[in-house]
Amino acid sequence: MTNHFIAWWNLENLFDVEDAPLARRPAYLAKTLAGELKGWDQAVLDQKIVQLAWVIEQMSGGDGPDILGVCEVENKYVLDLLVAALIGLGRNYQVIHHDTSDNRGIDVAFIYDTDIYGFDGTIYHYEVMKRYATRDIVQATLTTAKGNEIILIGNHWPSRSGGEHKSAPYRMMVGETLSYWLKRIQKIKGSNAAILVMGDFNDEPHSRSLTQYALSTMSRNRVVYGRNPYLYNLMWPLLGRRRASYVFGSEPLTIDQFLVAKGIAKKTGLFALDDGKVGIEAYTGMVKGRYDTPVRFGRPSSGYNPNGFSDHLPISMVLGEK
Repeated sequence: MTNHFIAWWNLENLFDVEDAPLARRPAYLAKTLAGELKGWDQAVLDQKIVQLAWVIEQMSGGDGPDILGVCEVENKYVLDLLVAALIGLGRNYQVIHHDTSDNRGIDVAFIYDTDIYGFDGTIYHYEVMKRYATRDIVQATLTTAKGNEIILIGNHWPSRSGGEHKSAPYRMMVGETLSYWLKRIQKIKGSNAAILVMGDFNDEPHSRSLTQYALSTMSRNRVVYGRNPYLYNLMWPLLGRRRASYVFGSEPLTIDQFLVAKGIAKKTGLFALDDGKVGIEAYTGMVKGRYDTPVRFGRPSSGYNPNGFSDHLPISMVLGEK
């Protein structure tokens, strides 16, 4: 059995420097982000990278992740800086990234170990529209050393800005899109395709956007035997525990999630799923207070803690390959 350690992390505004050249930041973004990035110089960016890299290096007992999905990154340049900072792990990491037209320029990406996976360079993506382009869904397929495909779908769903209920229809729309996307993949690749969905959904496993629109469920059998393209949500057992991936005020929220399709959920397939090996990663100094609130890094324009990390905690899972 080969084990794949996979993680997801919202990196909280991993932006390029304030005066980034036009080749790395389009003019419209430079104007939009001018106030937000005031004081975000090379020293601040370097410290952000150091803080993120330290966390990633702790994962999987100090070996780091085999695959890491991320969001809230501005461009490939900052991701390459992050990969370079992980040199101590001895990994040959590469970045899979697609620029979105989001009005804050924050993207979804994957980092993977090229010694373990092959990638043919094909990226599929869909930009969610809220009268303007916003966060996107990104798909990439990795091939393991045994020749098996793992289809990764990274998500960063519309925020709760303006209120949870007012913004909910946008996330429902994306959930419906994800379900259709899943159905199309299974039609092309077969119903047993190994599909792993991960992301910051800005909703919890019990939210309508996930249960009714993305067809996410806590029932593994429903995913395996149901006729619709259901997704098995691996985060249900973590609900109600003290620690969640995000805390809003005094409310812990499990909005960062892993979901798998039939090809991984079934026990007779090429992959083995251990529900007990899904968790939330938090190391010394990453949380504070009675609610285990993630310690933010922030930014100089609105509260800056050079000893912080992100307003989200990473989540992780282990996927076995037979």
